[in-house]
Amino acid sequence: MAPPPPPPVAKKVPRQLVDHGDVRVDNYYWLRDDSRSDPDVLAHLRAENDYTAAVMSDVKQLEDEIYAEIRGRIKEDDIDAPLRKGQYYYYERTLTGKDVKIQEVQLFDNHIAVYERENGLPKVTLYRLPAIGESIGQLQGGRTIDFIDPTYAVDPEESEFHSSVLRFNYSSMRTPPSVYDYDMDSGVSVLKKIKPVLGGFDASNYVTERKWAAAADGTQIPMSVLYRKDLVKLDGSDPMLLYGYGSYKICIDPTFRGSRLSLVDRGFIYVIAHIRGGGEMGRKWYEDGKLLKKKNTFTDFIDCAEHLIKNKYCSKEKLCINGRSAGGLLMGAVLNMRPDLFKAAVAGVPFVDVVTTMLDPTIPLTTAEWEEWGDPRKEEYYYYMKSYSPVDNVAAQEYPNILVTSGLNDPRVMYSEPAKYVAKLRDLKTDGNLLLFKCELGAGHFSKSGRFEKLQEDAFTYAFILKALGMTPKMASL
Repeated sequence: MAPPPPPPVAKKVPRQLVDHGDVRVDNYYWLRDDSRSDPDVLAHLRAENDYTAAVMSDVKQLEDEIYAEIRGRIKEDDIDAPLRKGQYYYYERTLTGKDVKIQEVQLFDNHIAVYERENGLPKVTLYRLPAIGESIGQLQGGRTIDFIDPTYAVDPEESEFHSSVLRFNYSSMRTPPSVYDYDMDSGVSVLKKIKPVLGGFDASNYVTERKWAAAADGTQIPMSVLYRKDLVKLDGSDPMLLYGYGSYKICIDPTFRGSRLSLVDRGFIYVIAHIRGGGEMGRKWYEDGKLLKKKNTFTDFIDCAEHLIKNKYCSKEKLCINGRSAGGLLMGAVLNMRPDLFKAAVAGVPFVDVVTTMLDPTIPLTTAEWEEWGDPRKEEYYYYMKSYSPVDNVAAQEYPNILVTSGLNDPRVMYSEPAKYVAKLRDLKTDGNLLLFKCELGAGHFSKSGRFEKLQEDAFTYAFILKALGMTPKMASL
């Protein structure tokens, strides 16, 4: 096979940016085109896509195999557990070839089900209401539902309003979405429906664990772990994908995703780091990972990685990381801080030009984002942001293998941010590792909209990770 072409080199057009007496030079500011029609910009993005396609061409067969695996686990025509309401039955239904999923919400009557979080895990507590006309007073004697996995997710489902039966959806990293009817009087739970997973899936082959890593300040950071018990050795030789987000008080629950099996069934350990800035551990957890405490998000992730290495779940040579959007910022920050710690990284639609974006109120979402990141028009926030903003901290050092993705029509993270980030990395990094940039010219922030096109993106990402680790089958390089 012919060697791939040389990577694109973005031209430098220096632009001085002066704020609070501080001068920054942005050589790639020209890559921002709000009309998304500038021929030079589009030509550069297409050149990046062509280069990425050429480098990944030797694993295209592997990518297609992974996509077929992921899609092959999905039962396309399915129906959930019907619920009777009056003279009608209500249910969700997915049809072969259809992209749209329709949902509805209903209530229940004589009990209160309280969905809470305790130590980062969902908790469902049930209380019976007193008879009509009696004072409610203070609810007492609540019953908590027990769940089978050490780390899991629970969501309310539609329930008959005048019934004592609570319906909920349960899943974990090894348990497909399962609909249960729980009798709030007797405490008996009945499995009504479990989402089919094709391809010979057997949940008993997999192990889920909950682990804790100590941050530098002593805070305990929870992690959700998934692996296949017959494939891993837990001696430091296993490959790992570590995922993180840590922003906006969003909880990254350890739900089931069939696509992960294409890595786990190849011997990977998959871990979610529930770092500060997310909402898993409550309001303070979020507050301790935003504004002038944002760096806790990044150091928490690094501490999780080091804990996993120390406890022989992986090694630096086998550790891959992944994050998207604000999680892409996480990727950029930790790659600048500890590039030696990781073998490969995937940054999806990454928010990497923090200072420049937060200084531009003409971008639709900027002013609303000041609540999360701070207002850099204030000097204290400006310098704090600058100290971690990935674009502003790219250095002349070795970086691991990196894949960056974006969407030309992304209204949340402009395509120009990752484009500039990759251009600066190409200019400064001192290693020969992979650096690929893929810009979907017809997509926005949440990838392409088709039901199965997101799976193709997962397959491409996994093929990149396997290529970076040298785990591609020989047939893929023919």
